[in-house]
Amino acid sequence: MGKLKQKGKAGAAVNYINRNKALKKLQISLADFRRLCILKGIYPREPKNKKKANKGSTAPTTFYYTKDIQYLAHEPVLQKFREHKIFLRKLNKAIGKREFSIAKNLEQNRPIYTLDHILKERYPTFTDALRDIDDALCMLFLFSTFPATDKIKSEIVTNCQRICVEFQHYIIHTRSLRKVFLSIKGIYYQTEIKGQTITWLVPYQFSQQVPDDVDFRVMLTFLEFYQTHLGFVNFKLYTDVNLVYPPKVDSSKDEGAAGLGALIIETTNNLVGLSSTSQDSEIKEESNNTDRKAESEKRLKTLSKKLAIIKEQVEPTSEIQPDITEKSETTNSDDNAEIMDEFTEQNNISQDQKHISKIYTYRDIQNASVALTEFENLFSNCIFYLSREVPRYSLEFIIRAFGGQVGWDETCGIGSPFNESDDRITHHIVDRPTLSHKSLLRIYVQPQWVYDCVNIRKLLKTEPYQPGKTLPPHLSPFVEYKEGDYVPDAKNEFEGDMERMEVSNEQDTEEEESSNEEDDSDDDKPEICSSHDKITVKVNESENDDMIHQMELEAEATGISFSKYQEQQDRLAKRQKTQGTNNTKAQQSSIQTVTGKKRAAKEIEEKEVKELAKIMMTKKQKTLYNKIQYGKKRQQEKVENLQRKKREIISQHKKRPTSNNNNDDNNNSNKKKTKHKE
Repeated sequence: MGKLKQKGKAGAAVNYINRNKALKKLQISLADFRRLCILKGIYPREPKNKKKANKGSTAPTTFYYTKDIQYLAHEPVLQKFREHKIFLRKLNKAIGKREFSIAKNLEQNRPIYTLDHILKERYPTFTDALRDIDDALCMLFLFSTFPATDKIKSEIVTNCQRICVEFQHYIIHTRSLRKVFLSIKGIYYQTEIKGQTITWLVPYQFSQQVPDDVDFRVMLTFLEFYQTHLGFVNFKLYTDVNLVYPPKVDSSKDEGAAGLGALIIETTNNLVGLSSTSQDSEIKEESNNTDRKAESEKRLKTLSKKLAIIKEQVEPTSEIQPDITEKSETTNSDDNAEIMDEFTEQNNISQDQKHISKIYTYRDIQNASVALTEFENLFSNCIFYLSREVPRYSLEFIIRAFGGQVGWDETCGIGSPFNESDDRITHHIVDRPTLSHKSLLRIYVQPQWVYDCVNIRKLLKTEPYQPGKTLPPHLSPFVEYKEGDYVPDAKNEFEGDMERMEVSNEQDTEEEESSNEEDDSDDDKPEICSSHDKITVKVNESENDDMIHQMELEAEATGISFSKYQEQQDRLAKRQKTQGTNNTKAQQSSIQTVTGKKRAAKEIEEKEVKELAKIMMTKKQKTLYNKIQYGKKRQQEKVENLQRKKREIISQHKKRPTSNNNNDDNNNSNKKKTKHKE
């Protein structure tokens, strides 16, 4: 018989530990404990039975895993926190005794900790670090817009701005931006880096006032970790693309609010170890070549000996192979005979499985790569100029990320590559209702045109986006429409324009191919037939004299001149053409009717199959099926409700101008009556 387990010695009581006990065990303050948990990625846990975990008590407490607290006890940062506590004690003591030289020496040698080892522990691979970069980007872009205060130092703000601009430069260099969306919260961006989709939010650059009642201690500890996290990610991304990291900063441009232009991006060659001078590199290359030649000569000398050893070790298996093949043939024949007797039914593959198991050809991959390169160079043939009222920090980044050139007003910042009067400008982005003067050599659009072009992956028409016009709805590219969902009309219009473009291109190619085939057939096979068969004969300039002579003989045999005979043949050809067109139309209509009948028959078959499947269902399957159908009906009702509301709004908009016109007419008539009375 085993020993009885004592209460509180096993199970939840041992696996979990409350916060007060954790603080006593680690011997640190609550603020340091919070910082340590944030840096290490440890968070409170919720036990299944709080009463058992708290040893019978029902008081509200926060619990942690005991293993996590043991893990924190061996953390090097914890030792630095303790050293910092001792440092503060010594510093206060020196200042109290007015020993300022000792205090200065202590300040210079204050304990500093790094977070490199924590990053390696939390993210063992680079893909893991990329997956968890969304929150880091959101936090850094948020703090880059804050003004410097007592709680937020100016060094933190400048460091956040530098790291964010470095990340943006990498996206511009690799053309990896995919989606953009303007929302109430800010601007959403989505990029694709090394197969990982990264989405982050950038706030609008308004003048912000930092509230006093917000506790920034927790946010600053997160920011401390995110700065090192994104710094390491930027370093890896830059080195993979052969760019120098960290990039140099032009101080004059940075002071003049140049933005992205303040950084100097330089490439590096990582192929061979770089030497100080070109002469040293040449000497090293010569010495390497001589060493390689000597090694290759040694290998050639020992090659014959190695071949002889290999021949001795190899067994003569060529004589044994025929017997093995004969045995395998006999066994295979017996197995085939057994397999032929057994009949196995092939399982019906569902449509979802077919969609999943779709095999992509080389042409599909090639078309996808071509479409991606076209999308990455969307604005490569465009030169933009930004007005003062336009958000330059966003538009400059987007346009440059898709291969475009950007210029801006001098009041927005220095470093513009061209002025407003430059004739090369193709698009002028304006956000005001009227303009004092316009240039006929450029197109004036509102900023939303750039964002919509990126989301739809093609250059849209500029007419709806002209200054002063009401803009079309700015739809979110992050919404994935399922079957039965409500899709706005703007989305359908954009897709329709894209389909029309594709269909027109296909038709043009088909027409060209058919015309080429007709030309080839006419050149290769000239048709010559008699008048009794009633087949047309077309005489070309390139035909032979013998053929013309034959036609003259046929005309004499019928007793008609050659010119009249030729006219008759032309009339017959025209009649046959009209008959051919009518026949083709009739054939098309008959094909349509046949296809319609086939579709109806298929629908009937599908309904019958569904009904049979319902009959064969179990009770549990039927309840699940009914729930699915109920959910689809509710979704359909929502869609119909939205469509009804939309129709009502459109009808109200149509009625408004008529009512206004009637009011104007009534006012005019009243004015006329008063004039007559006077």
